[in-house]
Amino acid sequence: MRILMFGRGVVAAAYGWALAGAGHDVEFYVRPGRAKSYGDWLDLDILDSRRKGSGRWVRQTWSPRYREELPPEHDFDLIVLSVPHHRLPGAIEFLSTRIGNATVLMLSNMWEEPLDVVAPLPPDQVAWGAPQGGGGYDEAGRLRATLLPAVLFGSFNEALTERELAARAAFGQAGFRVREQADIRGWFLLHTATDAGLFSQALRHGAMADLIGDTAALREAMLVGRELLPVIEARGVDLRRHRTTTLSFRLPSWLPAVALSVATKRVPIVRRAFEAHADPDAEEPRVVCRDVLAKAQRLGVPTPRLSAAAPAFPPGQNR
Repeated sequence: MRILMFGRGVVAAAYGWALAGAGHDVEFYVRPGRAKSYGDWLDLDILDSRRKGSGRWVRQTWSPRYREELPPEHDFDLIVLSVPHHRLPGAIEFLSTRIGNATVLMLSNMWEEPLDVVAPLPPDQVAWGAPQGGGGYDEAGRLRATLLPAVLFGSFNEALTERELAARAAFGQAGFRVREQADIRGWFLLHTATDAGLFSQALRHGAMADLIGDTAALREAMLVGRELLPVIEARGVDLRRHRTTTLSFRLPSWLPAVALSVATKRVPIVRRAFEAHADPDAEEPRVVCRDVLAKAQRLGVPTPRLSAAAPAFPPGQNR
């Protein structure tokens, strides 16, 4: 399959490497001038958990293929789009005149209504998923990431289309298990709200990396996430369909906080996920917290804990 990864963010790079390793023809679309600045090689430091067991460390140098133009008549079968939610409108507007006959696989977090977000694209050419992994780039430009065994997929159709099945097959061929989420819209909203809880405390302490082993801060993050559940319900999500996702918010807050504190210190996959976010000036945590708080205020749902953290993410342009 001819696959275009949109950008060279962490998710795009990690999954692009995995898909290329499975024999897919993978390229990266980057902004003009970026290919030269990236250079010919990318150093990888990936904890790859696709195989049974605790995973294997991949430390190697890889040569991605870049392109800086995307003509409408391209021959890509699949375009994988994974960008922060506040960058989605611009990326989708760009692709709307360059989609060709490709399927666009949405691997991005979303806080706005998913179908509204992708409205500029032909609806029958969109597939939906969510990455199960992540990481960051260190100061040397090395990709430090984790890949979990499965990739989450969902659909807004009653039956999966041929395009949706083909997107799943591509990741299955790369060794990932395909997990189906019956309510992908609700999952997007819950995942963003969970991020807002963690980000609210990360910004107070510096960055996500500073939360490693900090039980008190992680407990506060759980409490922020708990108070955001009524926001999700106010948007029409049936939380009974997400009992596993919301379990940590239904337990006494100290219990998941202690468990996560221990995991961030002792479980390599979890620790790596936090360590990779060490930039105190990162834009995404601030935008996520601002957008989630703004939506709660518009819905009239009180969120005192998230509001108390607001000085750590000063007002910006909200959607």
